[in-house]
Amino acid sequence: MNNLDDHEFASHLATETGKRLVKLRNSLVEQGVWGWDLKDAGDAMAQEFLMSQLREFRPDDAVLSEEALDTSKRLKADRVWIIDPLDGTQEFSEPDRIDWAVHVALWQRNSNHGSLVAAAVSLPAIEMTLSTNPPPAPPKKHDGPPRLVVSRTRTPREAVIVADALGCDAMRLGSAGAKAMSVVLGESDIYLHTGGQHQWDSAAPVAVARAAGLHTSRVDGSPLIYNERDTWLPDLIICRPELAEPVLAALGHKK
Repeated sequence: MNNLDDHEFASHLATETGKRLVKLRNSLVEQGVWGWDLKDAGDAMAQEFLMSQLREFRPDDAVLSEEALDTSKRLKADRVWIIDPLDGTQEFSEPDRIDWAVHVALWQRNSNHGSLVAAAVSLPAIEMTLSTNPPPAPPKKHDGPPRLVVSRTRTPREAVIVADALGCDAMRLGSAGAKAMSVVLGESDIYLHTGGQHQWDSAAPVAVARAAGLHTSRVDGSPLIYNERDTWLPDLIICRPELAEPVLAALGHKK
């Protein structure tokens, strides 16, 4: 594993974690385990596996994880892995759903304070991992109205504004990773989220989307910044590059 570069290592981590999650879900469901017990088991197993791999093969790097206590160590580190061991626990706990993911991203300090330099997002239920190298092919242009993807449970006011302005068709998916990858894969065209997420919810999806040539930003057009002290990110847009200007204009901003 020490011979893997950071892109390959991120892809390995996301893929192997996903395989273990699928196996665990199938096993527990067969035993009649559902709901919160299934969610907790998935979170715990995925976190333990990822941390064991990072401790063994990247021992000098800091980690920011949804499933671990945050510390100030990462703020002084030159390299920080930002991970969401199981993005979409609700969907994971519903055995017929495939819209959940594993996020693994690497932030590295540079002259501009830092940036995401490698990442992978695994969609374990469909045995697919997308990474920053090799980058995903840019999605083919969709004929017809833009397709806007939003949460299963909540439609942001801003999404309604964009949908009305651009004449979008709307679709719903579970995890942030699944929604972002639907744009990367050309299954949707715009992912717009408001109401807040944490850095681990979007770091890996944003890095992979950027590698595929997509636009990523806050809803006011400003950049998404990672490894900040406050892990909260209020909003984001991931979309096809030609739609960035119309989306931002609909929201009262210019690219």
